[in-house]
Amino acid sequence: MILGVTASGKSALAFELSKAIGAEIISVDSMKVYRRMDIGTAKPPVEKQKLIPYHLIDVVEPSEAFSVDKFLDLTEQAIDDIQSRGKPVVAVGGTAMYIKALLFGLFDGPGSDETIRNRLQKSANEVGLESLHQKLQQVDPEAAERIHPNDEKRIVRALEVYEITGKPISHFQKQWEAEHPSGDWTVIGLRREKDIESQRMNARVKKMIEAGLRDEVAALLAEEKPLSQQAAAAIGYAEMIAHLNGDMELDETVERIKINTRRFAKSQRTWFKTFRNVNWIDITETDTVETVLEKTLKLLNQFNP
Repeated sequence: MILGVTASGKSALAFELSKAIGAEIISVDSMKVYRRMDIGTAKPPVEKQKLIPYHLIDVVEPSEAFSVDKFLDLTEQAIDDIQSRGKPVVAVGGTAMYIKALLFGLFDGPGSDETIRNRLQKSANEVGLESLHQKLQQVDPEAAERIHPNDEKRIVRALEVYEITGKPISHFQKQWEAEHPSGDWTVIGLRREKDIESQRMNARVKKMIEAGLRDEVAALLAEEKPLSQQAAAAIGYAEMIAHLNGDMELDETVERIKINTRRFAKSQRTWFKTFRNVNWIDITETDTVETVLEKTLKLLNQFNP
């Protein structure tokens, strides 16, 4: 398993590592699952997908909802398929909830209350999601730091848990932590100096805009079936939708995407701090994909001599 914040270089490492050891790749990303959402999710180029088999990419329509339960079901099938052919598995991604579920199992929190959930969703529609996120900051600042302000599903769930139990969802999630990952995963994390990571994120956003993100989002909006709430809330897509609706100029939209990407990276770092037994590789400015691969192979050899 390779993890790291957005634009940390984990996808490039996963590709080179898979080439080196003859592995296949499982994407642990809640947005790469959507078809035709390519530029804004930074999917691997088609050329790379032809060289190395990728799993959990392009598995649902943008109009469909996707859950961590569905992710685990498909991942289990993919792992069985890959291992049946005698190939190693390299999982890579930055969706912390999916990573956590894959490594430690699903979080078994309190049950749901449809009355509370419907009221919270109605409130989100009437007064706005920002108001609900502010409420979450008051009752559970730890969860609010992790959850993106556009993530209606997780904001509503966190507030629902608080109303049902009187305790923040982060309290229950701490009980979910395990000492060691389930299965036979070796977990490798990539990290850089924060300012370098921010520069890389800004550069990625610029590249996405140049690659045609605006046109990609416009094409999705023109489809017969509307985007699901989850797909429409994705960073890059939510801001570009606002631009196409006339709410923001393009320059402001680009800056908003950069800001929200950095905020998302902050929430990723917060999640990753709770992960135990991560073998972190600190990447310097002089490191290349080749040198990071060399460090990774050295680590793997230590655990699998």
